[in-house]
Amino acid sequence: MAALLTGTAVLIITACGNNDGFNLAESDEADVRFVTLFSPMEKTNPDAENVARSACDKTIVLAEEKLGVSVDYVTYTAENYQDRTYDDVALDRARNNMDDIYLLNPDVIKALGEEGLLMDLSGLACAENLRDVVKTANTINGKLVAIPQEVVAYGLFINKDMFDQYQLELPETPEDFLECCRVFKENGIETPVGANRWWLETFVLALAYADLYNGGNTEAEIAALNSGESKYSDYMRPGFEFLQEMIDRGYIDAEKALVSEAIEGEGADFLAGKTPIVMAYWGAANTNTAYGNPDFNMLVIGFPSSRGQMPVMPMTGFGVGAAAEHAEDAMDIMDVILSDEALQVYAETNKVISPSKNVEVECIPALKPLNDRIQENVYVLGANANMNLEQWGNTCLIVRKLLGGATVDECMAEFDRLQEETLAK
Repeated sequence: MAALLTGTAVLIITACGNNDGFNLAESDEADVRFVTLFSPMEKTNPDAENVARSACDKTIVLAEEKLGVSVDYVTYTAENYQDRTYDDVALDRARNNMDDIYLLNPDVIKALGEEGLLMDLSGLACAENLRDVVKTANTINGKLVAIPQEVVAYGLFINKDMFDQYQLELPETPEDFLECCRVFKENGIETPVGANRWWLETFVLALAYADLYNGGNTEAEIAALNSGESKYSDYMRPGFEFLQEMIDRGYIDAEKALVSEAIEGEGADFLAGKTPIVMAYWGAANTNTAYGNPDFNMLVIGFPSSRGQMPVMPMTGFGVGAAAEHAEDAMDIMDVILSDEALQVYAETNKVISPSKNVEVECIPALKPLNDRIQENVYVLGANANMNLEQWGNTCLIVRKLLGGATVDECMAEFDRLQEETLAK
């Protein structure tokens, strides 16, 4: 699986070793207690301030001080691993028991959970306070295998000033969205939607599963998909046809999107007011390494769907290796950094949605439209371990086939092939 949430995880956690509060050099080696944590580099510019880095560091320091255990970071950067994605490396390290704790993307959580390589975290005290959406997304074969420090929500980042300039209402449905793009295009906006090679699946997932997750029949519909009674391709087709129409009309530059990294590919044009719409995750609105300080009125809304603006929520998480060398200390660390006390610190610092139902913080005004929908329990899960066919990663890879010139029918045939492989297991 490709590194499908690397753009998110890259802004979540530190790249540098963290020895705050515990000096390894001055400690007797026999008395040293430590755990290793594998995580991605948190930013492409090492001099940029990163709020998420400080938020996570605060929780790590809290755990180190409470437990007397040092957390040593092992980090991924693209230049060190070249063509190997974060997910590739995380899978390899976890399968070879190289670390104690791993920060994982949803496709890797599913893969390692199904292989039995992650510990069950449901017995931790912190697990009692988790939102149901977290448990649903990261429970595999009855085991809660990963817990995040924030609930990642994706939405459309809108330059509201440009919408006001052309007297456009914020889009609710796919038809609304296409009409907005038409107006922008006819008024000289070359590419109304800035896209990258990772996140266009958010449109597809919103269109595919708006009814499944919000129609009151979720369990039965997922059971039908898992049994083969229903086809994933039937759910996915409207989203792929929608993307193809945007490509055909020139609302998305498919060639550029296919080679663009998240935010780096489309961020400059959005911030410069050349592109009115991009897609990104909640935390990107809070940090200056992404879209946290635009020179215009920005709003974050849900993706167009049959049920209106629809947030898409994949689920990252920290997991502990099933055969971790320092398993007991790793589990203790998890219980502290994911406690309500630590998550309150994290959420207040980073202004994000907490995985704990007991922790609430006021979001910035730009995020209010997206947050309102989430608080109404209106959303689509971008990753759900209860679905036998992994969603976030597979959808992203097949969207990239569309960007590369594959037809919608060819993309649907790929979903059918994957579903048949899953049923055969």
